[in-house]
Amino acid sequence: MTTDYNPYCKRTRVWIPDPDDVWKAAEITRDYTEGQSVLHLKLEDESLLEYPVGLKDNPLPFLRNPDILVGENDLTALSYLHEPAVLHNLKVRFLEPNHIYTYCGIVLVAINPYEQLPIYGEEVINAYSGQNMGDMDPHIFAVAEEAYKQMARDERNQSIIVSGESGAGKTVSAKYAMRFFATVGGSASNTNVEEKVLASSPVMEAIGNAKTTRNDNSSRFGKYIQIGFDRRYHIIGANMRTYLLEKSRVVFQAEDERNYHIFYQLCACASLPEFKDLALNSAEDFIYTSFGENIFIPGVNDAEDLKKTLEALTLLGVKESSQNSIIKVIASILHLGNVEICTERDGDSCHISPEDAHLNHFCRLLGVELEQMEHWLCHRKLVTTSETYIKNMSCKQANNARDALAKHIYARMFDWIVQHVNKALQVSSKQHSFIGVLDIYGFETFEMNSFEQFCINYANEKLQQQFNSHVFKLEQEEYVKEQIPWTLIDFYDNQPCIDLIEAKLGILDLLDEECKVPKGMDQKWAQKLYAQHSSNGHFQKPRMSNTSFIILHFADKVEYQCEGFLEKNRDTVYEEQINILKASKFQLVADLFLEKQEGSSAARSSRVNVRAAKPALKAPNKEHRKSVGHQFRNSLQLLMETLNATTPHYVRCIKPNDEKEAFMFDSRRAVQQLRACGVLETIRISAAGFPSRWTYQDFFNRYRVLLKKSDMVTGDKKLVCKNLLETLIKDPDKFQFGKTKIFFRAGQVAYLEKLRADKFRSACIKIQKTVRGWLQRVRYRKICKSAITLQRYGRGYLARRYAEQLRLTRAAIICQKWYRMVRVRRAYLKVRLAVIIIQAYTRGMYTRRIFQEFLLHHKAMVIQRAVRGWLARRRFKQARDAAITIQCAYRRTRAKRQLKQLKIEARSAEHLKKLNSGMENKIVQLQRKMDDQSKGLKSQNEQLMNTNAALGMELSKMQKELEQVRGPHGDGNQLISLQEELERLRAELRETGEAKQRLEEEHCDERLGWKRRVEELETENSLLKSEKEEMNRRILQHSKSTEDQENSASQREMHLQAELDKDRQSYQNLLKEFSRLEQRYDNLQEEVSLTKFQKGHRRNPSNQSSLESDSNYPSISTSEVGDTEDSIQLVEEMGVENAAMDISLFMKLQKRVRELEQERKRLQIELERIEDSAKSTGTESRSPMSEQDIADLAYNSLKREELESENKKLKNDLNELRRTIADRASQNGTSHELQESYNLLLHQLKGANEELEARREEVLILRTQIVSVAQQQEKNDHIGSKAGAELNNSKQPVDKEKALKANPGACESDKLLEAQLQSQSRQHKDELEALHTQIELLKDDSEKKQERLNNIMALSPEAQVEYSVQQELTRLTNENLDFKELVEKLEKNERKLKKQLKIYMKKVQELEAPQGAAQPSKARPQLSRQVTVQRKEKDFEGMLEYYKEDEALLVKSLITDIRPSVVSATVPCLPAYILFMCIRHADYVNDDEKVGALLTSTINAIKKVLKKNNDFEMTSFWLANTSRLLHCLKQYSGDEVFMTQNTAKQNEHCLKNFDLAEYRQVLSDLSIQIYQQLIKVAEAIMQPMIVSAMLESESIPSLAGVKPMGYRKRSSSMDDDGRSPSSYTLEALIRQLGQFNGIMGEHGMDPEIISQVVRQLFHCINAITLNNLLLRKDVCSWSTGMQLRYNISQMEEWLRGNNLHQSKAAATLEPIIQAAQLLQVKKKTSQDAEAICSLCAALNVQQIVKILNLYTPLNEFEERVTVSFIRNIQSRLQERNDLPQLLMDTKHTFPVLFPYTPSALHLESLHIPASLSLDFLIRV
Repeated sequence: MTTDYNPYCKRTRVWIPDPDDVWKAAEITRDYTEGQSVLHLKLEDESLLEYPVGLKDNPLPFLRNPDILVGENDLTALSYLHEPAVLHNLKVRFLEPNHIYTYCGIVLVAINPYEQLPIYGEEVINAYSGQNMGDMDPHIFAVAEEAYKQMARDERNQSIIVSGESGAGKTVSAKYAMRFFATVGGSASNTNVEEKVLASSPVMEAIGNAKTTRNDNSSRFGKYIQIGFDRRYHIIGANMRTYLLEKSRVVFQAEDERNYHIFYQLCACASLPEFKDLALNSAEDFIYTSFGENIFIPGVNDAEDLKKTLEALTLLGVKESSQNSIIKVIASILHLGNVEICTERDGDSCHISPEDAHLNHFCRLLGVELEQMEHWLCHRKLVTTSETYIKNMSCKQANNARDALAKHIYARMFDWIVQHVNKALQVSSKQHSFIGVLDIYGFETFEMNSFEQFCINYANEKLQQQFNSHVFKLEQEEYVKEQIPWTLIDFYDNQPCIDLIEAKLGILDLLDEECKVPKGMDQKWAQKLYAQHSSNGHFQKPRMSNTSFIILHFADKVEYQCEGFLEKNRDTVYEEQINILKASKFQLVADLFLEKQEGSSAARSSRVNVRAAKPALKAPNKEHRKSVGHQFRNSLQLLMETLNATTPHYVRCIKPNDEKEAFMFDSRRAVQQLRACGVLETIRISAAGFPSRWTYQDFFNRYRVLLKKSDMVTGDKKLVCKNLLETLIKDPDKFQFGKTKIFFRAGQVAYLEKLRADKFRSACIKIQKTVRGWLQRVRYRKICKSAITLQRYGRGYLARRYAEQLRLTRAAIICQKWYRMVRVRRAYLKVRLAVIIIQAYTRGMYTRRIFQEFLLHHKAMVIQRAVRGWLARRRFKQARDAAITIQCAYRRTRAKRQLKQLKIEARSAEHLKKLNSGMENKIVQLQRKMDDQSKGLKSQNEQLMNTNAALGMELSKMQKELEQVRGPHGDGNQLISLQEELERLRAELRETGEAKQRLEEEHCDERLGWKRRVEELETENSLLKSEKEEMNRRILQHSKSTEDQENSASQREMHLQAELDKDRQSYQNLLKEFSRLEQRYDNLQEEVSLTKFQKGHRRNPSNQSSLESDSNYPSISTSEVGDTEDSIQLVEEMGVENAAMDISLFMKLQKRVRELEQERKRLQIELERIEDSAKSTGTESRSPMSEQDIADLAYNSLKREELESENKKLKNDLNELRRTIADRASQNGTSHELQESYNLLLHQLKGANEELEARREEVLILRTQIVSVAQQQEKNDHIGSKAGAELNNSKQPVDKEKALKANPGACESDKLLEAQLQSQSRQHKDELEALHTQIELLKDDSEKKQERLNNIMALSPEAQVEYSVQQELTRLTNENLDFKELVEKLEKNERKLKKQLKIYMKKVQELEAPQGAAQPSKARPQLSRQVTVQRKEKDFEGMLEYYKEDEALLVKSLITDIRPSVVSATVPCLPAYILFMCIRHADYVNDDEKVGALLTSTINAIKKVLKKNNDFEMTSFWLANTSRLLHCLKQYSGDEVFMTQNTAKQNEHCLKNFDLAEYRQVLSDLSIQIYQQLIKVAEAIMQPMIVSAMLESESIPSLAGVKPMGYRKRSSSMDDDGRSPSSYTLEALIRQLGQFNGIMGEHGMDPEIISQVVRQLFHCINAITLNNLLLRKDVCSWSTGMQLRYNISQMEEWLRGNNLHQSKAAATLEPIIQAAQLLQVKKKTSQDAEAICSLCAALNVQQIVKILNLYTPLNEFEERVTVSFIRNIQSRLQERNDLPQLLMDTKHTFPVLFPYTPSALHLESLHIPASLSLDFLIRV
C-alpha cells in the first residue's frame, strides 16, 4: 500500500459505539494524523462530535464499507469485515428489500420475518434445483441443493445444522429443507416416503412444540432427521433421533406460555362425540394447561390442528385404535394433574378421596386399578437389605411424585410416537447415503437458568467447536488449493469450557456423584463445584449467591441456579406406580413402560455406520437407570460423531425482535445472537486471512480503468493484473496471487474502489470541463448568429417601413380621386332614384283603381255562377231521389218474383247442367259484350265531344247576344226582361246572402270545433313528445344495456375461451399423468414379463358390409341380390374381368327391375284412384277432362314408350352378352364346370328377363285400363252435355231432391271443376308474374347493355377494343365457372356410380369368403389384389398389401429400426404414409383383425421407440409422423368435414368399411404425449444455456460491470473446473433454437405445431430468465437490463427471420421485456412511479417490488432505489388483483392444438425407397 494513503482522512465514514443502536454511523470532518487524541466526527443528524482516541482504551473506530458493497448477499464480500459492517448489512437487507437470508461464508443467516412470505413454493424449489449455491440469492433451498449436489457428486453423507434461540425460526427452516428434499429427491416407487417425511412434521409439532414468551411454536426438544437416498438419489426412507425433551413443561409453564399443543388440541375438540368418553373440558379447567393463564394463540385453530395431526398419524401408518389409545393417555395426564391430594392432620401423610372424579377418569382411561393407584400416589416403598417398608408421603412429596409420573408418562408416549414414526419412514431397500437435518436449540440465557439451559448451552458448545474447526479447515483448504503461502490462523477454541462440563470431575460428574448420595442436596453440589473449579478460567462463583455458578461460554457469560438440578438429573419415578401402569389392561399403555432392550429400534433401522443416539441400557435395578445428564452426554457424543462423519452445512436463525413484529430489527438482540451463533467468529477467521478474493478475469474487468495504455500491450490478463497490483499496492503482504484468484487482506478492496472512484471522478471532471467549454462555445456562436440575424431583420424592417410609407401616400391620392367621383355620382343617383319612385307610385295608384273595378265585376259574376249552380243541383237531387225510390220499389218487386222463380229452378238438376254447360258460352258472350261496350263507350265519347263543341258555340252566341242587350239601343221588351231578370237575381242574391250567413255561422261553429280539436291535438302532441322522450331514454338505456350485454358477452366468450384452454390444459395434464402411469406400467410389465393388451376397434353395426349403414350410396340388401353363391363360384372359375362385367350387368338389370316394380305400383295406385272416381260418378255426368289430366295421360304414355325402348335396348344388350359369353366360353375351353357356371348365370339372367317381361305385361294392362277409363270419361262428358241441353229447354221446375237422386255426382263434379278452375287461374297468375319478372329482368339487362354501349361509344377505338376483350373474358370466365360446376356435378355422380360398383364387388367378396376359406393361404392375396383392380387401366390405387405374418417385420422396419437420417432425402412423414396405405388395403379387403392389429402394433411400437430414444430428433420425427398419420385417417375417413380440400382422386381413396374414430382419438392423445415429451426434451437441452446466454454472457462487450464477490463465488464446493455454463452465449442459444426449427421442418412437421413448440420454448426462456432475475441480486442492474434488451431483440429477429413472428412466441417474452425496461428506467420521482405502473402490465406487484428491491448499482455514481419510492409503487398498484406468486411457473404448458392439415400428396404416386427393406409389400 502506498505510504501516503491515510484511511482516516476527511469525508471518511466510520462506525462508533452506541448504547442504544450498538453502532452508529459518523463521518470524519478533519484529517486524522497518528498521535492525535481526538477524532472530529459529524453524525448523521448533522451534529458534531469529538471522539476520543487512545491506543488502549479507545482505538480508532471501524471504517465503513463503500455504499456499493452495502446489501451484499455474502457478508464475506465486504471489504471491511467487522461487527458493525455485518450488523448494518443484515439490517439493510432485512428492512429495505425484505431479504431474510444472507450468506456469511459457509453459514446461511436466516432472520425470522414473523410473516408468511411467498418464497417457498414449488416454482422456487424448481428455480433453485440444479443451481450452484452462489449463483442465486441466499435461500434455505440453496443450502439444501448444495447438500444434495455434494452428496451426489462426492458420495458423502451431508448434514444441515439449523440452530438459533427460541423463536428464531429453526423448525420452519428445517421443515422447508425437508420439503426441498422431498420435492427434488421424490421416491421412485409408490411408497410415498417423501409425503411421510413431511407428514411427520405436524405430529412432532403437536407433541413436542409449545408456546413460549419468545415463540408461538417453539420446539422443546432437539431432533436429527436422517433422510436416506438410494443409488439414484431418490428418497427411500428416513430416521429421526430426538434429544432432551423438556418434560418439566408438562407440569408447569411460565406466565404467558402454554403446555404442549396436543393438550389444547384435545380440549378444543372435547365437545365432539368421539371424544365424549375422555371427560375433557376447556383447557382452563385443568391445572397442567392453565399455569400460563393464556390458553389461546392468535391465528391458531387448535381443533383444525388436531384434525391435521390425526391425518398425519394415519398417513404414517398408526392405526385408529392406537390413535385412540394415544389420545386417552394424553387425556389421562390432564386428569392426573387435577387429582386433589389432601393433607392429613399430622402433616406427614396425605390421602386422595375415593370419589375423586379425575382419579377415576385417569384409571379408567389407562385401564389400571383405582385402589392401587390411589394407595401408591400417597405412599412409597423403602427396600433395605433385610426388610421392606411402606412409608407415607407428605402432600408436597405426593404432588412431586404425581408430577414426576405425569412427566414420565408423557416422555414414554413421546418416545413411542417417535419410534412408530421411524418405523413408518424406514424401508427394506438398502440405503446408499443420507442427508441429516439437525434442528436443535440455540444458545439460551434467561434471568433464571436451570438444568435445561445448562444442557442446551453444553450442546451448543460442542456444536460451536465443530463449527470453528470446520470453518478453519475450509479456509486452509482454499489457500492450499490456490497454492499461496499461509500461516496458521488463530481461532477461538472452546475445548476448556467443554472440559469444564464433561471431563473427569467436571460439572456433570460431580452432579452424578451427588445424585448417588442418599441425602444429596443442590447446595452441597454447589459447594463441591466451588471447591473443584474455582481456579478454572471459565468458571466463576457469584458474589451474592452460594447456590449458583457462572460459566463463561463462547457466546456469553451465563449464571445457573443450582436449585432443581439434582431432581431433574435423577428424573425419579417410583417403581410401584410404574408397575401399576405395566399391569394395564390396555396393551399400548403396558407397552409404553416396558424396559428398553439392547439398542434402540431407531439405531437398528438406520443403515448408516454411526452409533445410536441413545446408548444401550443395562437391565434395570432398584437403584434405577442412569442420570439424565449422563444420557444426554452420550447421545450428544454420538451426534458429534455423526456430524463429523458428514459434510456439514450451517443455518443460523436470528430473532430480530422480542415483540414478534414483522420486519422490525432490534440491533441489540441481533448482535447478541450473532455473537452467540458463531457468525462473528466466521467473520473473524475470514478477516484474519485473505477475506476478499477475485478471479483474474473479474479483477481485470473491474479495475482495468486504473491501467495505462502501455500496460495493455500484453494479452496475458494474469500478468497485467500482477503488474497493476504491484504498482498500486506497495506492501506485498496485503495481497497474494493464487492459481485462479487474487487474495486480498481486509480493506484492500475498499482502497482499490477508492482509486477507481477517484479515476472516474477525475475523468468525469475532465469530461465536464470539455463539455462545458463546448457548450459555452456553442452558446457564443449562437449569440453571434442571433445578433447578426437581428441586425439583418432590423435593417430590412426599416426599408420595408419606408417603402410602405411611399405606397400609402400614392394610395391616399388615388383614394381621394375615387372618393370625390363616388360622392358626386351618389348625389346624381339619389336624385334619379327619387324621380323614378314618384313615377312608380303614381302609375301604381292608377293601375290599382282600374284593377279594383275589374275585381268587383268578377266577384259578382262568381257569386251569380255559384248560386245558379246550387239551384240547379238542388233540383237535380230532388228528381234523382224520386227516381231512385221508384226504381227501388220496382226492382224489389221484380227481384221477389225472380227469387221465387230461381228457387224453383234451383231445385231442378237440368238447371245446374245448363249453368255448367253454358258457362264457357257465357264467358265468351261476356267478352263480346265487353268489346261492344268498349265500342259504345268510344262512340259516346265522340258524341260527347261533338256536344261540347256545339254547346261552346251556343255559349259564345249567347254571350254576343248579352253584349247586345247591354247596349244602350236595346228593345223595350228586352229591358223588361232584363228588369225581371234583375229582380230574380236580387232575390237569388238575398238567398245567397242568407246562405252565406248560414255558411258563416256553420264556418264559425266548425272553426271553434277545429280550434278545440287543435288544442286536443296539441295536448296529444305534448303527450307524444313526452312519450317520445321517454322512448328515446329507454332506447339509450337499451343501447347501453346492449353494450353492457355485448361487453359481458365478450367477457363470457373470453371466459369460455379461458375455460376451453384450461380444459385443454387439464386434459393434456391428464395425458401427462397417463403417460407417466403408462411408463410405470411398462416398467412393471418388464419386471413381471406380462403380455400386452391389444386394443380393438369399432366396426359398423353390420357384419356383412357397410352398404346398409352410413354409406351415402344406394344400399342393396341380401334379399335383392339373391342366392348368388353359385354365380360367385362361376366368377372364380371363368375369370374376374368377365365376371365383373356380367355381375355389373346383372346388378343393373336388378336395379331396373326394382324401378319398373315401383313404376308398376305407382300406376296401379293411379288406376285404383281412377276406378274409385269412376265408380263414384257412375253413369252421371262429368265435366270435360281437365288439362292436368290430359297432361298426365300424355306423360304416362311417353314414359311407357321410354320404358319400352329401354327394355328393347336391354334385351339387345342381353342377347349380345349371351353371344359374347358363349364365344369366350368356346375359346377358353370346354370345361364342364365352366359350362355349368355359364348355364347357371344364363339361367339367372333368363329369370331376370322373364321378370322384365312380366313387368312389361303389367304395364300394358295398366295402359289399356287407363285408355278405357279415358273413353268412359269422355262418354260421361257427352251424356252430361246432352242432359244439360234438355235441362235448359225444360222450363218446368224440378224438385231438388229428385234432381240429386237423378244425378248424385253433380255436386262433386261442380266442386272438382271449381277446384280445377282455381288451380288453373293460380297457375296462370304465377306464369304471368314469372313473365312480368322475366320482362323486368330483360328490361334491366337491356338498360345495362344500352348503358354499356353508350360507355363504349364514348371511349376511344383502342379503349373500345380493350373493353370488349375484357367483357368477353368476363363472359368466358363465367361460362367456364358454370361448366366447372357442371363437371364437378358429373364427376360427383361418376364417383357415386364407381363407389356403388365397388360396393357391389365388396358384396361379392363377402359372399366369396366361405368359398375362399378352403383355398390355399397363398391364393388369397392374389384374389384380393385382382378384385381391388376395378378399373380397366392398370394404374396404382395407392394401397400396400402385406401378409399377416409380415406385420412384425413391417413394424420393425418402419418404426423400431428406422432412423430419421434414412428417410431424410425422401418425402417427409414417409412412414406415416406407408402405414396408412397398409391400413387402406386392410380396410379395402374388409379385414377387421388386420386393421386393429396394425394400428395397435404401430402405437405400441412408437411408444417403445420414444421410451428408448429420448432425443429431440427422434421425438420430433415421430411427432411429425404420428400427426401425419392422424391427418391421413381424417382426410380419408369419408367425412364431409375432412373432404372439402381433397382432390377427386383423393376422395376415391377414402376408407369404406371401418370407422376409425376411436383410433383417431388414441393417436391424438399419443400426439399430445409426444409433443409434451418433445417440449420436455427441448427444455432439458436449453435449460443450462438460458441463464448464461440471457443474463451472464456479454452480448454487448464491456457493458456489464463486475462487483466484489463473496465466499459463495469462491467456494470450493462448486468445483466447476472450467465447465461453468457461462460458456454458453446468446449465439449458442439461438443456434440451438435454429437447430430445433430445422429438425422439425426437415421432418415435415406442421407449421402450426412448430409455432406452438417455439412458443412453449420461448415461454420457458422467459420464465427461467425472469425467475433467475428475481432471485439474483447481482444481475439486477442497468447494464443487465441493456444486455437483456439486446438479447430479446436478437430473439425477436430470429423469429422474424424464420417466419415465426405470428406464433405468439414474442408475446411470451413480454414479462422479461418489461423487467429489462424496469431496470433501465428512472426510479426517483412520482412521475417515474406512474410510468413504471403503466409500463409493467405483464408483471405482478410482487415481481415489480422484488426487482426494485434487488436493483444494485455497479458503481458509486448510480443510486439505489429508495424505500419511499418502492412504497409509492406499492400504493399505486394496490388496485391490481394479481396472483400472490413471485416466480413464473416454468412447467406451465400451453394447450396444444393439432389443426387438421390435409396432404396434397397422391398416394398412388408415392415411391418407397429400397433402403427401407420393404420388399414384402405389394403395390395395389
